[in-house]
Amino acid sequence: MLELTNLVIALCLFFGAVLYTSVGHAGSSAYIAIMALFNLQTTVIRPTALTLNIAVSAYASMRYIRNKYFDKKLFFVLSFGAIPAAFLGGHINLPSEIYKPIVGVLLILSGLRFIFLAASRDRELTPVNYLLAIVMGASIGFLAGITGTGGGIFLSPLIIWLGWNHVKQASGTVAAFIFVNSVAGLLGNYRSTSELPETLPLFLGAVIIGALIGTRLGISRFSSVGVKRALGAVLIIAGLKFALNF
Repeated sequence: MLELTNLVIALCLFFGAVLYTSVGHAGSSAYIAIMALFNLQTTVIRPTALTLNIAVSAYASMRYIRNKYFDKKLFFVLSFGAIPAAFLGGHINLPSEIYKPIVGVLLILSGLRFIFLAASRDRELTPVNYLLAIVMGASIGFLAGITGTGGGIFLSPLIIWLGWNHVKQASGTVAAFIFVNSVAGLLGNYRSTSELPETLPLFLGAVIIGALIGTRLGISRFSSVGVKRALGAVLIIAGLKFALNF
């Protein structure tokens, strides 16, 4: 029964990776949501989500950059603030009664974003405010380090809304940002890697295969509005479970 449960978790992680990498994300919020729905311990969830994030974002960013969907200058400015902040955030181990509500709210916000912004269109591009970009990178990096996310769910809509990137270019920029953020967050709390599950190779294989498919879909065409809204509903359910501890 336990092996079957792990296979089901891996299958869910696979679909999460497909959906998220199609829009340039690594999927940490989906991975956290899935592991929460299957009642994995919070001590296992954070390092596992970051490890899966690192693998997926490394591949996704490589694919998007190779296809010239990447803003190098914006990436370096955002990372300048994010890397030290994510490392610092990784050092902080919040008690479960604080960690769960925070992550639950983030999952709910992420789900709402997918539902209500699924059909949003690109805005006209505007010059990047580099000071604001550094502050944004640092803020998102710190939050990502604490929660075990890569920060893409916050960064992607912001840089599109501000008109700094169009959607596909934002996908590559955000994927690379998630990679450095996730590495910094995990290094900030390297002791948590002792909590990584024995099933990690299975989970890694599932998300990497998902990333192979998702990035291909994201580069060739946009994800469907319906799929994004369905994913949003799943994130909201998991966020409520996390926040209300049921």
